[in-house]
Amino acid sequence: MEWNEAPTGQEVAPEPTAPEAHEEEPQMTMEDLLEAEGFSLEFPKTGEIRTGVITSITDNEVLVGIGAKSEGVIPKRDLERLSEEESAAIQIGNEISVYVVSVDSDGTAKLSYTRALEAKDWDEAERMRDNKETFHGTVAGVNKGGLVVRFGRLRGFIPASQVSRERRLSVGGGRPDKDLEAWKALIGQPIAVRVIEVDRERRRLILSERAAARESREVLKEQLLETLQVGDVRTGRVTSLTNFGAFVNIDGADGLVHLSEISWERVGKASDVLKVGQEVTVKVIEVDRERKRIGLSIRQLQEDPWKQKTRGLREGMLVNAVITRLEKFGAFARLENGLEGLIHISELSTQHVEHPREVVHEGDEVTLRIVRIDPERRRIGLSLKKVDSLAYADLDLRLAMEEAEEVLEGILQEGEAAEAEASEAPAEEAAAPAAEAKAPEAEAEAEVAAEAEPSEEAAGE
Repeated sequence: MEWNEAPTGQEVAPEPTAPEAHEEEPQMTMEDLLEAEGFSLEFPKTGEIRTGVITSITDNEVLVGIGAKSEGVIPKRDLERLSEEESAAIQIGNEISVYVVSVDSDGTAKLSYTRALEAKDWDEAERMRDNKETFHGTVAGVNKGGLVVRFGRLRGFIPASQVSRERRLSVGGGRPDKDLEAWKALIGQPIAVRVIEVDRERRRLILSERAAARESREVLKEQLLETLQVGDVRTGRVTSLTNFGAFVNIDGADGLVHLSEISWERVGKASDVLKVGQEVTVKVIEVDRERKRIGLSIRQLQEDPWKQKTRGLREGMLVNAVITRLEKFGAFARLENGLEGLIHISELSTQHVEHPREVVHEGDEVTLRIVRIDPERRRIGLSLKKVDSLAYADLDLRLAMEEAEEVLEGILQEGEAAEAEASEAPAEEAAAPAAEAKAPEAEAEAEVAAEAEPSEEAAGE
């Protein structure tokens, strides 16, 4: 039998073991002790929002019970800028939200009611940013970078680049860093903006009027397209100039005035005629509801100067002109009223002509006959070879007689006017001698009266 096997009924002696090491119990905090006794308290942490009950109000501070071992303290200066409605909530027994600014070593929390209100505004700003909602406020200030808008208790900033075109145009289209005084006129104006950036740590709240205006313009354009009709006349403001025309805002929506619809005269660039911010009257010439486009015209509200200048002209009459330029197909000539017409190469001479310079040169003063007036294409056809054409002899005679009659009528009108002036003059001249004649009579009467009255010396005698 092995030595470590005990006889039946006997037990093996236990092997000696090392004494157990004594483990130190961890140091318990006041919070741990309270939890062990069943008193669970959530100690405040810096930066969190707590709801508490006002327990005391003194001249220097407000005490608020927030579930800690002692009340938190709101310094009186934190309450100085509250509104009347917000101040009314500071009453003993009222429940308010507070922001934990710091916690002392003894567990006393320094609180801020103002920052708790601001926290709610930050939450609202984040919500509006995420939901892409529009905030309606008022311009509270202007600086060199842009506009300031109050967002609850926060100061939202609108960079100049995010201010709408219409608002920039209303102050001359410049930038606040260049013309701050002009931009100050915007203070107090209502404004609709979108929240585009929220940074609580940096206390940065960026707003955009352009983002809100873009959606607003789309809504306004939809409404305008439903009611707008071709032929309507509206007043708008030029918002931008391009190589192909100008955009004009009418009733909150933009329409295009094509380069050809700006003026009856030839326009090289829209900026030669229009300026951004300029108020103009336009006529609606196209409404494309499917493509959401509006075509406008400025020139169609003006009388065509070409038609004005051609009123006194008729086909077949002779006119004086100056050759302005030569082309292979003919020569251009400017009439005395400023209109330019074309002498086709076939109308230069009865002989065959290879090039217009064989007959005329730039700067030549010539007499031409009008052979065609085309109002639709705004063109005048001229002829040099038909100046002495017998086919126009009767017309030339009739026009000459009409011209002579006009001259004679003018002479007669001048004569009648002269006679009228002459008939008025004698009456005035006759009135003058009569007035002169009365003067001697008055002098004579004065002399007689003087002789009839005794002198002062005679009266004394």
